[in-house]
Amino acid sequence: MKKIASCADSAWARASFGLIFVVALGACSAPRGVTTAVYDFGPGVVEQQPQNRMAPLPLLVMADVQAPLALEGSAVLYRLNYTDGQLLRPYAQARWSMPPAQLLRQQLRATLSAQRPILNANEGGPSPAGALVLRMELEEFSQLFDSPQASRGVLRLRATLMRASPNGESLVAQRTVVASSPAPTPDAAGGVRALTVAAQSAITQLGDWVQQTQAALPTTP
Repeated sequence: MKKIASCADSAWARASFGLIFVVALGACSAPRGVTTAVYDFGPGVVEQQPQNRMAPLPLLVMADVQAPLALEGSAVLYRLNYTDGQLLRPYAQARWSMPPAQLLRQQLRATLSAQRPILNANEGGPSPAGALVLRMELEEFSQLFDSPQASRGVLRLRATLMRASPNGESLVAQRTVVASSPAPTPDAAGGVRALTVAAQSAITQLGDWVQQTQAALPTTP
């Protein structure tokens, strides 16, 4: 068994091997000379896509994705659900290329813009009257360990659709999206892969929900 450098207290040092292994991944600072791995959701579309000849879906205005303080940084986070699931822990040698809320919004915009025109909220003035405005709050984005060797990427967000008018916005619909995917390995790389899959699942759910909600609305004059 390889020696694992630990900066935890003596209580952790007396814990089981599996617990020591997982905690050491995130609790210790990265030693000098060790490169931090930087992750994102992948390169996205890298080849020209065939032109879609179908009429585009109606305009959608997207606001920034809000997130709690714990998710505002770029750390890759995990929880030890089998011992203390309320504590978020960062991996020492892994981070996202940007905060998860920004990564999620970037990927969502890229996906939805293939089907409809997308505007950024508050870009160049108020949203067009009658347009739907999508607002989101990212509530959970972490690798959840159910045991030292079994984990999954979990994403949860609250999505709200508003209709813009000259007098402000009115509520149209709201839902909570939850997506989960098993991690192939019990480490940061496995957590990133699982969270990437979970994010894509959440984006698919959001796209379908927006389209169905919009189609059910009465046509505005």
